[in-house]
Amino acid sequence: MGRFIAIVIDSCGAGELPDAKAYGDAGANTLGNCARKVGGLRVPNLQTWGLGNITAIAGCPPTDSPRAAFGRMSEQSQGKDTTTGHWEMMGVLLQKGFTTFPRGFPPALMDAWLRLSGAPGYLGNKAASGTVILDELGEEHLRTGLPIVYTSADSVFQVAAHEQKVPLQTLYSWCEAARTVGKEYGLARVIARPFVGDGRGKFERTYNRRDFSQPPPKGTVLDLLAEKGVRTVGVGKIPDIYDRQGIADSVHTEGNADGLRKTAEILGSMAPGFLFVNLVDTDMLYGHRRDPEGYARALAEIDAALPSIVAPLRSGDLLVLTADHGNDPTFPGTDHTREYVPLLAHSPGRAKGTDLGVRESFGDLGATVAEYFGVRAPRGRSFLGAVA
Repeated sequence: MGRFIAIVIDSCGAGELPDAKAYGDAGANTLGNCARKVGGLRVPNLQTWGLGNITAIAGCPPTDSPRAAFGRMSEQSQGKDTTTGHWEMMGVLLQKGFTTFPRGFPPALMDAWLRLSGAPGYLGNKAASGTVILDELGEEHLRTGLPIVYTSADSVFQVAAHEQKVPLQTLYSWCEAARTVGKEYGLARVIARPFVGDGRGKFERTYNRRDFSQPPPKGTVLDLLAEKGVRTVGVGKIPDIYDRQGIADSVHTEGNADGLRKTAEILGSMAPGFLFVNLVDTDMLYGHRRDPEGYARALAEIDAALPSIVAPLRSGDLLVLTADHGNDPTFPGTDHTREYVPLLAHSPGRAKGTDLGVRESFGDLGATVAEYFGVRAPRGRSFLGAVA
């Protein structure tokens, strides 16, 4: 048993799924459209791994001898959000998507939240962009101390508060209360959105964000690994997404650069086990803000960090890069997009990769993790034999 490393480049979609039209996402392709918009991606390491073999990417052509196995994974669950995508990776298939709230949260939910949380009231309660609503209500929040509540196209209850106006622990407790009352309404996740700024419209969200997800059903791949004594280290928002279920160690990160550095450091001394990483900036800073130039820079940053992550790998280790959904920065609106996700699998023992094709489910990743550590996944088809 060695180390299995899965790095999720948050929102890095690889082309519209067959049902994308039903989600309003026909034509979405995060990688392809972003690359076209900026005149080509600069990702030489990912190019040699075979990223350009997955979908057409300007600046990243296909290669005849990819160093990694390559393919795409299809999402079978209903939805296109963080929780749904990550849960499917570890064997949870959602036949019915989480409830969304395009017109804001119902009065009964908000009243129950106020009673349980003790919050003094709220501003907002509508679907909105996280940066736009700070511009709209940030100064009123500073005057009143009332938290800003908003949602998106996803099943998410977001609570924003200025770090100098509301202590972080107070904000977190408000979010825990929202998760509790939101469960009966089919709410997937609550996000604490702390921000800073001088009160003149110049507000900036911080990395003290926390996600409060509903716990996944028992029996995920993470649970099975824990039962066998395999330690899972969750980096970034991974522990929050699974409500720390099956996660032995949690590592907080302050953005992609910090997450990449910590991933390399962990691999320098990590014992056999599963390292599960989420790199959030592609989604949070650039996808939702429809910033293709920033998205391209974030991908280049990840690409430049790959050698430092690969260097400490040992014989028998396996590194997989993928994503949890799309968020095409050239697309209308500010929401996620329903897409395939890329799949790149690098093994130090293999000089050349292979074509993994189009996988039927994100659950194929979990099935591969499970087979690697000698447990049986609840669903999915392992591709371990093609990459190990």
